[in-house]
Amino acid sequence: MIEEQVPLSRFTTLGTGGPARWFAKPQTLDELLEALEWAAEHGAPVSVVGLGSNLLVADEGVDGLVLKLAGELAGAAAEGDRVLAGGGAPLAVCLHRARAASLGGLEFACAIPGTVGGGVKMNAGAYGGEIGGVLERALIVSASGAEWRTPDELGLEYRRSDLGEGEVVARAELTLAPRPADEIKAVVSELQAQRKAAQPTNKRTFGSVFKNPDHELTAGRMLEATGLRGHRIGGAQISPRHANFIENADGARSSDAIALMAEARRRAFEEFGVTLEHEVQLLGDLVLPAV
Repeated sequence: MIEEQVPLSRFTTLGTGGPARWFAKPQTLDELLEALEWAAEHGAPVSVVGLGSNLLVADEGVDGLVLKLAGELAGAAAEGDRVLAGGGAPLAVCLHRARAASLGGLEFACAIPGTVGGGVKMNAGAYGGEIGGVLERALIVSASGAEWRTPDELGLEYRRSDLGEGEVVARAELTLAPRPADEIKAVVSELQAQRKAAQPTNKRTFGSVFKNPDHELTAGRMLEATGLRGHRIGGAQISPRHANFIENADGARSSDAIALMAEARRRAFEEFGVTLEHEVQLLGDLVLPAV
């Protein structure tokens, strides 16, 4: 069922953003196809909200159809040496299913608070691993139908894919390798400890702001060197713990986050000659000014 004017701030980890003009929670492939066909008929752009991480939604909202996959499109199960998951399945659930089946290779996902669909779209990764390294194929659905694509056919690269407008990751098959559950648990515990020590895991953020540039410094180290830790605009601030994160310090708006991102890019360019590219996905009428 298509709903109207649904607030998106309740679906985003930063807690900002206006309403979706249209919103739907398809639970089956048929419902997803119906929603995409409806969008095509009405000329509505299509976006997907997973767990709301890696997403910054315009304060004015989104003039289009926003989807949140649910039901069978958000489930996950281990089968043989694979985890079969819906695009809306949290990566944390997939990791849990893998560990229960003594399947290793997905441990890095403990540091990615998103869904399988978002992970495929952005080739999400952490601690040396990425979705493209375990993905066998993904079922891509659009208004014209559905087709399975391999990582090569998806054009997976560092934090990007070739998925186009109106294309949604409905399902994915992840191929893993046998590994004792205790070993998986130990690796996950170590990675989670590293993440907790370095990142503001107890604050409202949308995750990493910028992709790491082709430079000796990571984006976080670069912004730290410019003195941006703790820098605040409105209700948003650069995290005092990690400069490549923006926190909702007190009633932040998405426009506050954009202003911080613009300042961060300006300083990085002035001090290092590097134009930082945002990793967070911008939804709605949001534009970063040129540096």
